[in-house]
Amino acid sequence: MTRIKFCGLKRIEDIQTVNQLLPDYIGFVFAQKSKRYISPAQAAELKSSLDPEIAAVGVFVNERPEKIADLLNKDTIDLAQLHGSEDEAYIYRLRSLTYKPLIKAFRIKDKSDLEAAESCSADYILLDAGAGDGLTFDWSILQGFSRPYFLAGGLDPSNVKTAIEKLSPYAVDVSSGIETNGFKDAAKMKAFADAVRF
Repeated sequence: MTRIKFCGLKRIEDIQTVNQLLPDYIGFVFAQKSKRYISPAQAAELKSSLDPEIAAVGVFVNERPEKIADLLNKDTIDLAQLHGSEDEAYIYRLRSLTYKPLIKAFRIKDKSDLEAAESCSADYILLDAGAGDGLTFDWSILQGFSRPYFLAGGLDPSNVKTAIEKLSPYAVDVSSGIETNGFKDAAKMKAFADAVRF
C-alpha cells in the first residue's frame, strides 16, 4: 500500500482531520519564506494533538543542522525533510546530532537529477517538481528508477490514483492539491486518501 503524506498543516482543524483519515505522515513547514510556515512552538502544540500513529515531518530549507536536530530530539517532529541545497556533508553532520530519519528532496527536471537522488545517503528521498507550486514533472523519466521514493508535485485527488498505478511510489506527498483558498480542505483530504486507498 502506498503511504500518504499531507504536508503544510497549520491549524488544529487540520490535525483533527488527519486524526480521522490517518495518513502515514504529515508535514510542518519551517521554511520562513513559505506561506505554510509555522513556528516550532506552533508545531509542538499541533503535534501534541496528533494521533501518535502519524509521523510528523519537519520541512526545512538550508537550516542549521543544530536547529533541526533540536526539534527532532525534542520529538516536536519525527523526521526531517531537507528541501534546499543540503549535500552529503550536511547530511553527515546532521546524522552526528540525531538518530531520527532524514528525507532529502530533489527537484526533478531530467534523468541526471535522478542520479543524485539514487546515490543520496538519506533514509528516504522525495522527488518533486518544484516547491509546493502544484506542478507535476514528466513521470515517464522514472521508468526503471528502482529506489523507493516519496512522489510530490502537482498531486491531487483526481490524478493520484493514476500516479500510483503508473509508478508504485513508496509514498505520495500532497499540499496545494488538498487546499481551497490557501487552507487545507477536509473534503479534498478525504478524497485524496480515498483515491490512494482504492
